Parts: sequence; structure tokens; C-alpha cells
Amino acid sequence: MVLENLRMVLEKTKAFLSSEVITFSEQPITLGDLFMIPLLLVIGIFLTRAAVKIITNRLTSKKTDPNIIHFLQRVLYIIAIVIIVITILDLINVPLTAFAFLSGAIAIGFGFGAQNIINNFISGWILMWERPIRIGDFLEIEETKGIVEEINTRSTRIRRVDGVHLLIPNSKLLENTVVNWTLVDRLVRTSVKVGVAYGSPAKKVAALIMQATVEEDDVLKDPKPLVTFEDFGDNSLVFEVTYWIHSQVEGGLRVTRSNIRFRLDELFEEHNIIIAFPQRDVHLDGSITLISNKE
Repeated sequence: MVLENLRMVLEKTKAFLSSEVITFSEQPITLGDLFMIPLLLVIGIFLTRAAVKIITNRLTSKKTDPNIIHFLQRVLYIIAIVIIVITILDLINVPLTAFAFLSGAIAIGFGFGAQNIINNFISGWILMWERPIRIGDFLEIEETKGIVEEINTRSTRIRRVDGVHLLIPNSKLLENTVVNWTLVDRLVRTSVKVGVAYGSPAKKVAALIMQATVEEDDVLKDPKPLVTFEDFGDNSLVFEVTYWIHSQVEGGLRVTRSNIRFRLDELFEEHNIIIAFPQRDVHLDGSITLISNKE
């Protein structure tokens, strides 16, 4: 009796799931097919994430370049999406040719309405394939400097030297002039300028600037810092020290420059060297008569 009732329930359920809901391209789509679609999507997404995670962990353990890992992740996700969609359409007996005209119409409309998105998308793939810019590179774009943290298909995320994160469209990275300070190596060059009063001993000043620079822990000893006497300025003798740091130094350029300036202020005060400030000499022709208000 129990088996008979169970059999009847199964037959009713089967008949319910086999009921036709819609017809697409002369192919009936049943209620069971509609229930199968989200189930296959969940399974496909779960398997894709698991496979990508395993591959990523293996590549990371082999110390593979993070740019290559990032590129492979994008490729794997796109391949997985295509396979999932084709599998679902095949299981619910929907021919791919049914989407030929619809896909063409959508592509034309999408192309006209989303030119910028497509441009950024293609630019993103060019960046990941040709790799003129890599994760961890130190870039300078229109007076903005920062480290590349992530390259996506539409935009690139950059952490500026002051800690602010920027999202820059990929097309902008290809169309504009970009200075990649770490294209060859991971070193970044920067400099600090300082002006001292006229009459200061130039060689002594240069030695103190070099001392303040080499005492900074983040400044690299090789390449060696270079101190130059830049100019006889309007109000000062202008010196500049150029030095190199690693692109991943915490705080980056701003902190090292600040530390060097603090140390310079201390050293100049110890050796009675005056940091210059704007001055202006006024020359008057003729004589000046001073009038006293005292009676």
C-alpha cells in the first residue's frame, strides 16, 4: 500500500514537471527544465570557484607571477560561463541556432550604447595579455602616482602614495602617457629640494644633505643617493638630493621625503645653517626725510 502511494506521488510529480510551460523555437520547455536551470547554475558556479581556487593555490605555491594568475582566473571564468550556458541550453533542448538572430541584434544595440564599456573591456584584456602594466608596478599618470593593486577587465585599481584608492578606466592607461617607474625593476626614484641662505658653505651643506638621506632606513644604498648643487636662486642656494626606494615601502615617497626634511632641519640648526626664505631688497633713488611727531 505504501509503495503504491509512493508510486502515485512520483507519477504525479513527474507529470507535473513534464507539463509544458512555454515553447521556444518549436521546442517545448517544461516546468522541470525551469527548475533545472538554477540548479545547474549553482552547481556550475560552485565547481568553477573550486577549480579556480585549486589552480590559484598551486600557482601561488610555485611563486607564479600574480599578473599571470590574475589573467588565468579571468580566462577560466569566461570559459566556465560559456560551458555552463551551452550545457543548460543543451539539457533543455534549446538549439543554439535559435539565438543567432537575437544575439546579433543585441550585439548591435549593445555596441552602439556601450562603446566606452567595450573599449575599457578590450583595453583590460590588452593590459593583461601584453603586460605593459603589472600588479605591484608604480605608475605616474597625469601627476598622480601610485601602486597598481588590481587589473580588472574594465578598470584598474591604484593606491595613491597618500593611501587613496583610484579606479582608472583601462582605456585611459592605453591612450594616455603613463610613466611606469618599475617596468624594469622595483625601484622608485624621488628627490628632495632645499634652499639655504647665501653665504652658507656649499660643500658642508651638501655633506649634511647626504647624511640626512643615508640615515633614512628606506633609502637604498645602491644606487647611491646623489646630491647636486642645482642653482643660484633668487633668494637661496638650491640643492637637490636624488635617491631610490623600493616601490613597496610602507608610506612610500611622501613619508621618506618628510623624514629627510625633518632630519635636515635638525642638522642645519646644529651647524647654524639658515634655510632660506623669500627676501626682497628695496632701493630708493634720492633722499629720505624723516619727520618726527614730537613737538
